[in-house]
Amino acid sequence: MTPASYATKLPQAAGARQFSLAYLSSHRCTPAEAVRVAAATGYQFVGLRLWPNAAGAPQQHLLGDRQALRDTLAAQADTGVGVFDLEIIRIGERFDPHTWDALYDVGAALKAKAILVAGDDPDEVRLTANYARLCEVMAPYGMTADLEFMPWTAVPNAKAALRVVTNAGIPANAGILVDALHVGRSHTTLADIRAIPRSLLHYAQICDAEAGTHFTTEQMIHTARCERLLPGDGTIDLTGLMAALPADLPISVEVVNFGLEATQPPAQWAATCLAASLPYCGQGDGARA
Repeated sequence: MTPASYATKLPQAAGARQFSLAYLSSHRCTPAEAVRVAAATGYQFVGLRLWPNAAGAPQQHLLGDRQALRDTLAAQADTGVGVFDLEIIRIGERFDPHTWDALYDVGAALKAKAILVAGDDPDEVRLTANYARLCEVMAPYGMTADLEFMPWTAVPNAKAALRVVTNAGIPANAGILVDALHVGRSHTTLADIRAIPRSLLHYAQICDAEAGTHFTTEQMIHTARCERLLPGDGTIDLTGLMAALPADLPISVEVVNFGLEATQPPAQWAATCLAASLPYCGQGDGARA
């Protein structure tokens, strides 16, 4: 099967919902390749990790590379696929929002909609102040700062994320990112998800895994970065989660599984992930305005 044929074999997405090919689902691709794979497999957007989540960790190389930027912009122009989110900004104890000035500049050039933010500072008062500073610095670039709760971080659940954003004054470009994996493995209920104001929800991420709060930090990180499951292959309540989220909320398909994806080229894996996600996303239609 050729890459261009994958999209024709996918069921149609329900309603007006749009889908983004997350970095972790296309981590084998350069940014330009990810855009073209997304176009060939039925996605409207991509997510790019242009800043690693830890020093020396994997990333896609584009910052400071003019040719890579030109290639990515050309792929966008050729395909109509947009960039939804960029990764990643981590708010630690010695946070300086200007560390990521190059990321903001590239995000504006790519017309990205959001930057994913993680909260690592155990001092919530300081973390909240720095999140507000980040939103202020990012405002001129036209992107939202979407705080993702993760159970091993200083923002471990949906209630904590909403508390930080609320105490930061709910800046106009503030956001909360809901990842199905972290809902399934944190002390987060569907009522907590429904309590997040619509204005703070810009996109959500879908995957599957064994649900529960009994995992060690190492196990949670390993699953998140190496061994997520296709929707339907785990025990996370994806049907309930998608019903709790707005029916038109864009969905980032984030399924990294080194073992499974090794048997498929990037375009086939992207198509497999989207096909597994669509039935759950369609069931959310009409659940929340």
